[in-house]
Amino acid sequence: QVQLVESGGGLVQAGGSLRLSCAASGRTFRRLVMGWFRQAPGKEREFVAAINWSGYVADSVKGRFTISRDNAKNTVYLQINRLRPEDTAVYYCAADSALRGPSSRSEDYDYWGQGTQVTVSS
Repeated sequence: QVQLVESGGGLVQAGGSLRLSCAASGRTFRRLVMGWFRQAPGKEREFVAAINWSGYVADSVKGRFTISRDNAKNTVYLQINRLRPEDTAVYYCAADSALRGPSSRSEDYDYWGQGTQVTVSS
């Protein structure tokens, strides 16, 4: 079992920045592929970024979003810069225990956090 707890969301003005954190417990963190997804009201859940030993982000957020991890702290981060109103969503952290490369498919992830709300005002 893996428990994931996100933090760092909030209300921010367009153009601002946020850093989301996801603390993991329960399994060897360094073996997990970690991902971030988001879901806006009325929309499907959307892949944002994933990381094993290297990270990658979705083309739609490339250049503004960065994923990183600190294995000593069992934590994965999502740095979001130049926020836009369309970034408003609940952001979810996810963990994939299957020892494969980073995936953009939500069905590949075994464990999910409860989500943290990000709201961007224009």
